[in-house]
Amino acid sequence: MTEITLLDGSVGQEIVTRYGKPPTNLWSTSVMMEAPEVVRTVHLDHFKAGATIATANTYALHRDRLVRNGIEDRIESLIATALDEADAARKAHGSGRVAGALGPLGASYRPDLATDPAEAVPLFAEVIAEMKGKVDLLLIETVAGLAQAEGALIAALASGLPTWLSVTVDDEDGTRLRSGEALSGLAPLLKLLAPEAVLLNCSRPEAIAAGLPILASFGLPFGAYANGFTKISAEFLKAAPTVDALEARKDLGPEDYADFAMGWIGQGATIVGGCCEVSPAHIEALARRIRAAGHTIV
Repeated sequence: MTEITLLDGSVGQEIVTRYGKPPTNLWSTSVMMEAPEVVRTVHLDHFKAGATIATANTYALHRDRLVRNGIEDRIESLIATALDEADAARKAHGSGRVAGALGPLGASYRPDLATDPAEAVPLFAEVIAEMKGKVDLLLIETVAGLAQAEGALIAALASGLPTWLSVTVDDEDGTRLRSGEALSGLAPLLKLLAPEAVLLNCSRPEAIAAGLPILASFGLPFGAYANGFTKISAEFLKAAPTVDALEARKDLGPEDYADFAMGWIGQGATIVGGCCEVSPAHIEALARRIRAAGHTIV
């Protein structure tokens, strides 16, 4: 019936969980320095579950994130490690694509920290330069406001690489970005810069359905991948938080999540997957449901 791109689920959060040591404000970056093989197993398990894209563990690899821990000089080697582990998993699986993840500058869910787009472009460009020739596409993730979207898109599209933009919406109102700006406010930017796809991510699955008709109106391929947090806590919005400040839901098992995602496909989404706290088991259940509905996973 429809060709569906199946993204992976949680990458950074899954890496931290599997590593089993107390989380740090470096999140999954610290695991790459200590046990990079964990990163590969997360990617490989998602491929085995049915995902066709491995999202490289580069989300938090910005110089401004590393400088506060005194390791900004390792940015190139950390990006290389993340991309090598994703590629190794793809080769072991025998198929798939690798997406270079571009998280927000400053911190997640903090549109108030948005860097001026003109200043953001060279910061993103530095990271993207290390990815060229090693990724199949760029995935700009968890964009919480219009200014964040602009800087990241300009840098990504200048690279010539296929680029997808994914934004995070208010958990109670999926028609608004976390900045409070209307999701529809992306329209002029998307018309000007034209990424290849637009998505919603790292929001409660209950909020996604309200935002998808707005994405559909942009005339681009669209989709979603939600998180499994109870909420984004006030503690996590403080400076240099750890994932201990976030709580996983107990009511979002694999079939529950697949119910939501199949609803998104029913709304026209052709790209689905999972974000934080969505495991390979969730992706496996979703893959099964997609095929059972007569769709093809690509």
